[in-house]
Amino acid sequence: MSKIRVAIIGVGNCASSLVQGIEYYKNVNESDFIPGVMHASLGGYHIRDIEFVAAFDIDRNKVGKDLSKAIFTPPNNTTKFSDVPHSGIKVARGMTHDGLGKYVSEIIEIASGRTADVTDILKDTKTDIVINYLPVGSEEATKWYIEQILEAGCAFINCIPVFIASEKYWQKRFEKKNLPIIGDDIKSQVGATILHRTLVNLYLDRGMTIDRTYQLNTGGNTDFLNMLERERLSSKKKSKTNAVTSQVRARGLEIHPDNIHVGPSDYVPWQKDNKLCFLRIESRHFGDIPTHIDCRLSVEDSPNSAGVVIDAIRCCKLALENGLSGALFAPSSYFMKTPPKQYTDTEARALTEKFIQKYEKKEAKSEKNN
Repeated sequence: MSKIRVAIIGVGNCASSLVQGIEYYKNVNESDFIPGVMHASLGGYHIRDIEFVAAFDIDRNKVGKDLSKAIFTPPNNTTKFSDVPHSGIKVARGMTHDGLGKYVSEIIEIASGRTADVTDILKDTKTDIVINYLPVGSEEATKWYIEQILEAGCAFINCIPVFIASEKYWQKRFEKKNLPIIGDDIKSQVGATILHRTLVNLYLDRGMTIDRTYQLNTGGNTDFLNMLERERLSSKKKSKTNAVTSQVRARGLEIHPDNIHVGPSDYVPWQKDNKLCFLRIESRHFGDIPTHIDCRLSVEDSPNSAGVVIDAIRCCKLALENGLSGALFAPSSYFMKTPPKQYTDTEARALTEKFIQKYEKKEAKSEKNN
């Protein structure tokens, strides 16, 4: 079985959880139930078939370190749930651009030296797929990296709310290069967005209106610190808000912008990588009698999305092998908050399962049939 060769942009908490997760689940049986993962073996690829071949960051304390050490280097503060052996992959000096915000720059010192030749590194390592884990608001940095990725001939998974897979311009750029892309803005296993969407659909399914709703989130990782800078937050708010309002619009209904608020509310250092979500929906039932629900969700933020990325990686590899190009609509709809096309989460999962069955490796199909 061939490996899936993956490069990471941004060696933060999300990268740490992903790298740990590959190690943690590498020996599971194909029939095992894995929390947060669709299948131990997806389309013929086991979790252990994912291997990391390159990583990029700008933090002086991470650049030059082995990836296995860099993922546990402060300010990373997610839970350590697996030891990771020496990888032989040194974190390369990445491009800064707008990737470092005002508040995060107070705790991170940029590595000295020139930006590495990203294109050459991706080519030399024969990278299949590049994952974007840059901070929220890294618009120019993301677009700079994409140019290198297209030149190197790699597929792309955009885990942040910079709109790439959902934009026609970038879809066409990847189509011309015959490369697939999954995006935008990773949707966690059971996080604030998926919970909010599910509750909204529950109300709508039961014939209830959504009069007003909010989703407030607090956390203590660098993502929340970065989002104190409100001008970096617009794309994140747009992505999270649209993930909810799209479900209302799908029913031919509308919710006035003044009646919905979705977004981070504050940085609480002692929370570390734990995120607290406070969610409220106000509605009316029979006779226009008011009703409301208040919810509180506590999750470890970065591991909550790592399993979803593991599935996205394997779907992206199937697309590469089958010559698919541009935005992958079905996987994007299930894995991302702002895909090119929104579906309900139940529909998105069914479409993704059909995608896997259609494009899975021939060996996997024959094993199923025998």
